[in-house]
Amino acid sequence: MANATNAGAAKKESGSNGGNLFSAIVIVACIVIGTIIWKFIMGNPDNFEGGDPEGHPLPGNYLAMVYKGGKIVPVLMGLLLMVLVFSIERFFIISKAAGTGNLDKFMKSVQTNISSGNIDGAIADCDKQKGSVANAIKAALIKYNEVKKEGFDSEAATETIQKEIEEATSLEMPMLEKNLTILSTLVSLGTLAGLLGTVMGMITAFGALATSGTPDQAALANGISEALINTATGISTSALAIITYNFFTSKIDTLTYSIDEAGSTIVATYRRFKGSLRG
Repeated sequence: MANATNAGAAKKESGSNGGNLFSAIVIVACIVIGTIIWKFIMGNPDNFEGGDPEGHPLPGNYLAMVYKGGKIVPVLMGLLLMVLVFSIERFFIISKAAGTGNLDKFMKSVQTNISSGNIDGAIADCDKQKGSVANAIKAALIKYNEVKKEGFDSEAATETIQKEIEEATSLEMPMLEKNLTILSTLVSLGTLAGLLGTVMGMITAFGALATSGTPDQAALANGISEALINTATGISTSALAIITYNFFTSKIDTLTYSIDEAGSTIVATYRRFKGSLRG
């Protein structure tokens, strides 16, 4: 048992290190790609009057307008790409954790088999389903068979089975929450970066007016419009991050609840089994 626990801890630590490396690579890559998009796609001379990126954007050319948002734009683009990449990555990881089949049907089948005392059938369902939820439930079912053979009383069996469920969950579930911290951080970071870009743009716009000597309403309006693009991009990034974060948190809660529900059924089934023996 100790060897299995140590192996699980080593597996968990290895997965954590690999996940941290992946996260770091994604963050750097997104910033680099965001910079390339800003410099070479948005800043393409064809998007501007006279082919000069320092000039005014062509009418209706939104890429050029976003480019004019300034040097904070590559950061905003990188943050938006991070939300997209980590959301896609979490979607596949959590979908894999749910297993190969429909989770609701799997849970109903497992609950039915456990309640009727068909533990081997429930284990077979777990083997078919696979995934983190099935693995945690299977570990509890195997422990159920062990305590049944050893003849534990119901309270000792309850504690043993619950401990097994907790250990299995601690090994399977934490990886599902990985990178969700990054998504939750991007919720605030996107808005703050957008506001920073807007403030910097406003400073630049009013600074240009102050040095020109004569008020130019068109130039001021254009400068403010370009500055507000940063706010719009930042809010869009934050909104997407909020939606994906809440979606994945809800999914993880559902998976955790499924494991707890199955664990309660296993314990109740064992208590009935011991009660029938006493009867």
